[in-house]
Amino acid sequence: MKPVKITDTTLRDAHQSLWATRMRTEDMLPILADLDEVGFFSLEVWGGATFDVCLRFLGEDPWERLRQIKRRVKKTPLQMLLRGQSLVGYTHYSDDVVREFVALSVKNGIDIIRIFDALNDVRNMVVPIQAAKQAGAHVQASVVYTISPVHTLKHYLETATALAELGADSICIKDMAGLLTPFKAFEMVKLLKKELGIMIHLHSHYIGGMAVGTYLKAAEAGVDVIDSASVPLAFGASQPPVETVVRAFEGTEYDTGLNLHQLFQIAEYFETHRKKRGFDRGITRISDMKVFEHQVPGGMITNFITQLEEQKAMDRIYDVLEEVPKVRAELGYPPLVTPTSQIVGTQAVLNVLSGARYKLVPAEVKAYVRGLYGRSPAPIDPEIQKKIIGDEEPLTVRPADVLEPGLAKAERESAGFACSPEDVISYALFPQIAKKFFEERKMGVSLKEELPETPKIQPQLLTKEDSKLNLDDIKELIKSVNETEISELNFEKEGLKVSISKGSSGAAGIPVMAPPPVPQKAIGMEVGPANAPESVVLGVTETITSPMVGTFYQAPSSDAAPYVKLGLQVKVGQPVCIIEAMKLMNEIEADAAGKIVKIMVKDGQPVEYGQPLFVIEK
Repeated sequence: MKPVKITDTTLRDAHQSLWATRMRTEDMLPILADLDEVGFFSLEVWGGATFDVCLRFLGEDPWERLRQIKRRVKKTPLQMLLRGQSLVGYTHYSDDVVREFVALSVKNGIDIIRIFDALNDVRNMVVPIQAAKQAGAHVQASVVYTISPVHTLKHYLETATALAELGADSICIKDMAGLLTPFKAFEMVKLLKKELGIMIHLHSHYIGGMAVGTYLKAAEAGVDVIDSASVPLAFGASQPPVETVVRAFEGTEYDTGLNLHQLFQIAEYFETHRKKRGFDRGITRISDMKVFEHQVPGGMITNFITQLEEQKAMDRIYDVLEEVPKVRAELGYPPLVTPTSQIVGTQAVLNVLSGARYKLVPAEVKAYVRGLYGRSPAPIDPEIQKKIIGDEEPLTVRPADVLEPGLAKAERESAGFACSPEDVISYALFPQIAKKFFEERKMGVSLKEELPETPKIQPQLLTKEDSKLNLDDIKELIKSVNETEISELNFEKEGLKVSISKGSSGAAGIPVMAPPPVPQKAIGMEVGPANAPESVVLGVTETITSPMVGTFYQAPSSDAAPYVKLGLQVKVGQPVCIIEAMKLMNEIEADAAGKIVKIMVKDGQPVEYGQPLFVIEK
């Protein structure tokens, strides 16, 4: 008898795939003891997008989330997803940063590290595997599954063999888009079990509807562990429901031994939480079924919807899905998994929204074409390569070999606000986002993206429209439970402008950065906000506007020189700023040559589509 073991993904990949990774730590803690009693092989609770989203959107420290989970889970190993040399980010990091991150992950509670490289470039997995082995973790090295002319069984066997030789304790077949058919799964698992003789773990998504059948055939072939999620967070772009999988194997030689009644009690908790937060159930849409054509994975589908809604272009979803396979083929058939899914997907979105293919090319796409993510599975289309990087020769060595050590630099730059080695690593991975998080933490005010409950405002604090409030006042506003007829309050604390509005897109009562009024264009002149003096236009000018919704930055990183300043002479095509959108740093180039005579936005400021950024005097 060979029972199949199960890894539960509810607290990581499931809500990343369905809810854009928005489950909060406070919603995980009450159910952890129950999950720990089930008998899962492991609980996937960390890594992937959870780290970024905690800092960027939820106002949470991802390290503290991990520690809190570890304190409550006593029996079941905790598992995380690591993007090879990219860790939990979207670019490659230096070897010393990789080693420190892995060591701290294990120290704070991780037992199993699933390591993958988006391109199946084994060179990018060497240092993470070595670091995980040294830290004492179980190393689960992944083979990323996709379909293309170059992704054959031979390719997968060669990749898995190289990973086993590096010391992997188990191999994961990572089917992030639900493309693995049942019979292909049988063939692939059988081959890897025969040739490698180590534990094989299969990860798939329900998105195209094949995953349950794929798991059944994989079990016949000898798979050891499969991934599933609690039913309220299953189906659609997520994993198959654990309840279905357990019932399918019940009474067979593959019986998981898990208790269905216990699983449904856990499901009731997550269903109550889902309704409370207003999250959707996983469903299979026509666009999901088209995964067999566009190969867009589960989490990426959710992100596409979010991105297009932000850009006010949801009606272009099918155009984008048609563009994705074209871009993927031109870029050498990279598997669509983070970060290459963002690279291909964002380029496809920009190609569609800009109306001209490759007119806007994010910095990460340029880095990919330059070889800074590794070796593409197939050669990149020469015409596209030239359009993106000109005559520049792409890198041929391991990308991290050309990176300077980054840990000491991160320690120096974060010295004023980092309180621990974990803080330093957070800064090393996401400098601008982490710094903002640390500053808000120091102020004692969490500018969260949303809260489900609606805090009320004490009327006695709101005697004026604009007030100077101390931190105790701010906390009182958030905690207050009294009703008020005030619809909006604006105040300022140490230069931070905050607005509390009932009618905002977030929940009422939450302090959020107030975006500036968007200047409107008029014939022959630039008109500023109603409460601002008119702009002075000198000679013939050209206004550079934002091509997307996002966040404006003067430079690609906190330590880089600003791309633009007043009086600077710029050339056509010269980068003048960064708009961070869709998880990528998008370089915006000058459409005209001339002198910068006005900068209309501040560093770190949210911007809307079409919002003026600079004025260039030709």
